[in-house]
Parts: sequence; structure tokens; C-alpha cells
Amino acid sequence: MPVDRHAVERACPGLSVKDGRHFCRTELARFRDTAEQGGDLLVACTQETPIFNEIAEELANPPHLTFVNIRETAGWSKDAGRAAPKMAALIAAAAEPQPAIPIVSLTSDGVVLVYGRDAQAIETAHLLKDTLDVTVLIRDARDATPPRVTEFPVVQGKIRSAKGHLGAFELTIDSYAAPAASSRDRYAFDTPRDGAVSKCDLILDLSGGAPLFPAADLRDGYLRADPGDPAAVLRAVLKARDLVGVFDKPRYVDFAEDLCAHSRSRIVGCRRCLDLCPTGAITPNGDHVAFDAAICAGCGQCAAACPTGAAGYALPPADMLMRNLRTLLTIYRQAGGRDAVLLFHDQDHGAAMIDALARHGDGLPANVLPVAINEVTQAGLDAVAAAFAYGASAVRFLVRAKPRHDIAGLVRTIGLAAPVLAALGFDGERVATVETDDPFALGEALFAIDPLRAAERPATFVAQGRSREVTRLALRQLHGVAPAPVDVVMLPAGAPFGTIDVDVEGCTLCLSCVSACPTGALGDEPERPALRFNEDACVQCGLCKATCPEKVITLKPQLDFRAATAASRLIKAEEPYQCISCGKPFGTKSSVERVLAKLEGKHWMFKNSEKRLNVIKMCADCRVNAMVEDQFDPLAGPPRPKVRTTEDYLREREEAKARGEES
Repeated sequence: MPVDRHAVERACPGLSVKDGRHFCRTELARFRDTAEQGGDLLVACTQETPIFNEIAEELANPPHLTFVNIRETAGWSKDAGRAAPKMAALIAAAAEPQPAIPIVSLTSDGVVLVYGRDAQAIETAHLLKDTLDVTVLIRDARDATPPRVTEFPVVQGKIRSAKGHLGAFELTIDSYAAPAASSRDRYAFDTPRDGAVSKCDLILDLSGGAPLFPAADLRDGYLRADPGDPAAVLRAVLKARDLVGVFDKPRYVDFAEDLCAHSRSRIVGCRRCLDLCPTGAITPNGDHVAFDAAICAGCGQCAAACPTGAAGYALPPADMLMRNLRTLLTIYRQAGGRDAVLLFHDQDHGAAMIDALARHGDGLPANVLPVAINEVTQAGLDAVAAAFAYGASAVRFLVRAKPRHDIAGLVRTIGLAAPVLAALGFDGERVATVETDDPFALGEALFAIDPLRAAERPATFVAQGRSREVTRLALRQLHGVAPAPVDVVMLPAGAPFGTIDVDVEGCTLCLSCVSACPTGALGDEPERPALRFNEDACVQCGLCKATCPEKVITLKPQLDFRAATAASRLIKAEEPYQCISCGKPFGTKSSVERVLAKLEGKHWMFKNSEKRLNVIKMCADCRVNAMVEDQFDPLAGPPRPKVRTTEDYLREREEAKARGEES
């Protein structure tokens, strides 16, 4: 493949560039000499990573090695002659420092439950008994023959529910029954019972029924195979044998519960992450949600959708991804590249597709810059907005033809980005998915993208902070470089930006919405009853709408680019009522007068009692004092009428006799 060292040097003046044809073989000594100098060393080859790592480990002062692929992504293409700007951009982006990955450790002692529909589960268990602690659970064991020697437990039952993860599964089993030791030609079971609980480290599911977990392929420690496919069963057995010990997995999501807008006072507001999580790793937990890092599979849809930034993706963090995009697009443009198209892809599917296209097809177009991330669904509006602000002309997401989990979050992101881009003058199909497992179809889709107008003077901002701040910054920068900027963009329902409409005639200024608002978008004033709104802080969680007792609040999703610098908006204000005892203002004058009008002369407690009616006109402190002085019990009922009893009648009769009145 053609390599232009000078183009890379011009675009990356801070790098010392050495080129060669065969660093991994005939020029291995050149690599060793460079590596002996220590420091940071970036190798533009990924195929021979093991060789380079092995050489580096032998050195007294080993360098910090990183690797980047410029062959399958750029050099092996029919556009290779024009790929120098892309190579320079990929190298510069790979040189960006990456944060450490937080880790979650899972421990498995090798206790496995083999769950099957018939005697096949017992046969499979024999393949595991020498390496794992096996128990077999069969739904129907009538055709199974008891063994001469019991090498592992065999029980009968059906799994009602399952929860947990690798090293910590818990199952609830109905119709559970253990076999009688005297079983002869076939198993004879004790009386079955429901609700039995079993715990294990691994589950090998050969039942052929519905999976025990949502997004079952993503649940660590849960292995499922079609019992009618011997090869699939064998693969599951071999994988189960290896699942003993301590295993590290990334902690994909960094969660700050104090930012969560899920609930307040048992009233639910935001449910975005709960609705999108494919594995059930997110559950309600009071005013916020709880993340189970051991169950989380890292799809990132929660972080992409979270309106407050409470859920932030950590592989990499949002601000780090923005910096990578900044370097990639800036260096590409400085090296002479034009019409940049970003292709977000994962490693398992996307990297393999790009590799196949490079080896057997035309490779990637020279203007398509691949961006490898853990999951394409982790990319949110922040990444899309930043991409166009930095100078991209289009964005594509490479997705499997049949995704391993629901990609509704990515669809929402695209649906949110499209109206913003269109309103700002970025015409044409700017953001879309490429859903295919065919590398040739991928190539056709990418080469078919028409050149689209990018920002003439791209932004150069450096992102920092959690995803909410990064998203706001990226949108403002996008607005600043847009071909046709507008102040307000209407957004689809469920968008994390917007305003509220309040029916001020129905609003009583009870300020319940202010107490419920988790972001401070709604506020009051210390000197008078008033309701104010700060649109820049609103995340459209809906808690104000759900909390309002008068039901006068309506959410209005929109993106107002003036909100960041605008003062809070006064929605309603009223004159306060003055306490008739101490003069302190309390409540609103209209509300107190309305209450007085309803009670005066109409309620037994306040009928013909000016003293009691005055209690309504007092502040909380004076009201308590007045009630104590007047011995006013607000819980007491009206005076009960006297009831005449038999004793009353007899007494009155005797009194009448004494007076000589009885006839």
C-alpha cells in the first residue's frame, strides 16, 4: 500500500515519524532500536501486535505501545492513492491519550446447572463433571435411566424465574422433586413442590424454550444452545469449562445518582434508561435508579439517552470521545482531506466487516473515517453534533442486519439529530445506519454517499465534563458553524431539551413543581409568590407535569440556542397575603381569598365565628398561637345533638310526678 510519510509529518508536526516496509520481519531491528528509547511508541500495524509486544517486553526500558490500523482502514482500498489525509488522521487520533478502564470482577467457582428437557441434559453433564460441579435439572425425566453410580445430582422441575449473573445466579423452580434412591428402571420422584430456590455460578440452558433472561446472549455466565444442534451444544460445553476463576469486565457506565431525574416523592418522571436497557441491569430505586454493573453488557443506550448526565459511558467517556473526533477531523482537514464521512462501528462486527471489505473488495472510500467504539448504540446526540461541528459532512452507524439487542436508543438519537441538522441548514441525509452483514453491501452504501456541504469554518472546541455539559457545548458550537443557523428548533416528543407551557389562570402557585424539579429549571422568589423557569436546565423529565395538582403544565420539546445565556423567565407572580397578626407575607392573596370565600358562612367550623375565620388569615406561626389560645381543635367535629335515652325519659317522668304534673 502507498504510505506518504511526509504527509503524516506535515499533518502531525508533534510526532517523529519513521516509515518502513517490513518492521515485523526484515526490519525488526529498526523497531527494536526505536523501542529501546522508551516513551510512547505508536505502531501503525495491528496484525503483528503480538510480535511487537513480545519484543517490547524483552527490553530493559520498554516503551508504552499503542497500535493503529491504517492498512485495512485506508491503504487497502481502490482509493489508496488519495488516502494519505485519512492515514494521518487515524494516526493522530490513535496518539491521543486514553483513560484507564474501570473494572468489575466476577468470581465463578464452577457450580453449573444444566437445564434440559430430557435425558440429553444428563449426557451433556457427563462432559462437564470432571471440571465443574454439576447439577442437572430436567423438565421431564421419565425416559431417563438412573445410573449405577450417582456422579452428580439429577432433579426434576421447571424454572419459573431467574436472576443474577456469572458467579451469582438465583433460580426459582416449580414442580421441584428429587429422585428416590430406589429408582430402578427409570427415575421415581418425591412429591413435587413449587418455589424451590437454587443458586449457581453458571447456567447451561438446553431446554429449547424461551431464554431465561432478556438479551440472553449478553448475560455473562448464561450459556444457551439448541438441543437439536450437537455442534452448538458442544461449543457451549467447551465455553462453560473455561468459566471458572475471577473474570474482569469493564464498568461500562459511570452513574451519579444525585443527578438522576427518575422520581421524586414516589412520582415517576424520567424512564428513558429503564425503557432502553436490554439486559435489565437498571432498576428503580427510590428517587433514582440503580445500575448493576455485573449485569450491564455495555450497550450504552442509557448514557446516550440520559438527559441529566447521571449515566455517563466510560469506554471512553463522552468528553474523551469528543477529543478523538476533534483530532481525527482536524488533522484530516489539515492534511487536505475533504467531505469527511464518519463511520461509527464496533470491534466484533464492524472491524471484521471493514477487514473483509479491504481484503476481498474495494476497501473503504478515502473520505470515510472509521471510528471504533465499544457499541454503536453508545453514541448520543453529543457525538453527532460534535462530528458536524468539527467538519464532518455525514455520519453513518454500522449495525448488524440482526442486532444482538434492540437499537431503539440509536434510532432515537438519529431521530433527534435529524431535525436539528436540517433546521441549521445541513440538507440531505446526514445521519443514517448501514444495517448489513455483507461487506460488499457496506462498500456500495459508503461509495454511494453523495458529497454534502460541511461547515466552512469548523469548530475547534475542547470538550470537558459529563455528557449533559458536553452535549450542550457541542450543540452551541454546531449552531455557530451552521450554514443557516436559527434560534429555535422544534424537537420530537421525548427529547431532553425544551420548555414548558403553564396555564397561568389555573396555576395556584403552590410551587409543588419547584420542589419536584431535579435540575433547578423551575424556581421561586424569596420576596413574593412567583414561578420562574430556566430553559437551559430543563431536561423534560416530566416530574413537574406529573406533580402539578392542578394539571396545568405541558411539556414542549424544543432546542433554544439562546437559552444558555438567557435569564430565567417569569411564568407567574402574585401579591402575597399579609398576616393579620404579624404582617408577615405568606401564600398568595388570591388563594387565601378564594379559601375564605368558600368557608365563610358555609362550613360549620367557621359559621358565626369571626375568630376562627381569622385563623385562615394568619401565617403558620400566628395560626398555631391563635389555635392554642382559643383551644381551637381543627380535628373536632361540630357539637353533637343531645340524644334522649330511657334513663332521661324515666328521670323526667319522676320530676314531673314530683311537681304534680303527671295526669
